Amino acid sequence: MAFDLPDLPYDYDALEPHIDEQTMRIHHDKHHAGYTRKLNNALEGHDDLQEHSIEELLAGLDTLPTDVQTPVRQNGGGFYNHRLFWNVMSPDGGGTPDGDLADAIHDAFGSYEDFKDAFADAATGQFGSGWGWLVAQPNGDVTVTSTPNQDNPLLEGHTPILGIDVWEHSYYLNYQNERGTYVDEWWNVVDWDAVGENYDEIVGA
Repeated sequence: MAFDLPDLPYDYDALEPHIDEQTMRIHHDKHHAGYTRKLNNALEGHDDLQEHSIEELLAGLDTLPTDVQTPVRQNGGGFYNHRLFWNVMSPDGGGTPDGDLADAIHDAFGSYEDFKDAFADAATGQFGSGWGWLVAQPNGDVTVTSTPNQDNPLLEGHTPILGIDVWEHSYYLNYQNERGTYVDEWWNVVDWDAVGENYDEIVGA
């Protein structure tokens, strides 16, 4: 088996009241586990591919055998996206970014509040299921984007440092069809220290 389902870095109920325990259990133990299992199934018989990281597989999707490209895109994307999602949240989250990341956000958007608005627009405006992202470039620039389904910026050669899942299974138990309310509440659990570390890793700070 090439990939293991990562444990949550906190208890299932740790993000309440913003994300409820039942949603976290279903989301991690069913959805993320399912993507992990199907990714490994897709890679069976491809020992060489099992030696690659998930980032390498997604960034080099067009170079993979044609029979595994779609399952890697869908299930590898689901594996990668959720792993990032868990790790940029914390029961001690909230607040605002600082350091170089804060400077990059200010340079790109004018203010933190303007960044939040742009990010929320990307997340809530994604038609159907998908993700909202903050992406960093090696030169330090940051941009906001969104992707459908389990796609992510790696498919376009870019690396996300923050992502929000806007599939309905990520919020429907608490928020029903109010995706915007979910996004607003989600800022309370964003771990800006983790996001800052992701940024520093990309820009080499």
